[in-house]
Amino acid sequence: MFLRKIMFAIIALSFVCSGSAQSVLGKWKMVDDKNGKARCIVHIYEKDGIVYGKILELLNPDKKDAVCKDCDDHRKNKKVEGMVVIENMKKAGDKYEGGEILNPDSGKFYRCKLWLDEHNSDVLHVRGYLAFFYRTQKWYRIED
Repeated sequence: MFLRKIMFAIIALSFVCSGSAQSVLGKWKMVDDKNGKARCIVHIYEKDGIVYGKILELLNPDKKDAVCKDCDDHRKNKKVEGMVVIENMKKAGDKYEGGEILNPDSGKFYRCKLWLDEHNSDVLHVRGYLAFFYRTQKWYRIED
C-alpha cells in the first residue's frame, strides 16, 4: 500500500512538472529561418489573459540601435530592442491565435499563431499569415 502511494505521488509530480514546461510563456531565441542565425531574444508573457511578445535583446551587435523606420503606428522610429512585436494572442486549444505579429524590418503586421512542438516543448512554432500565404519559424526556449 505504501509503495502504491509513493508511485502515485511520483506520477502526479511528473505531470505537474511536465505541465509547467508546456507553456509558451517565457524567453525564446528567434532564429532566422532563411540563414539559421539567432536574431533576438523575445519574452512571451501574459497580461489580463492576453499573450504578448517583447524583444528583450537583439543579438547582432550591429543592430543594437535599430529602429522601426517603416512602422506606421506609435512604434515608428522607436528602438526595436524593447518593442512589443506580438499582441492580442488568445489561447485556442493547444495554440494561441487571434493576434498579430510585427516584422520590425518591414513595419508590416501579420496575423499570428503560436504553438509548441508536439515532440519538444522547448521549440515554439511562430506562424505569420498574410491572406493565404504564411511563414513559420521555430524559436527555441531559453532557461532563466
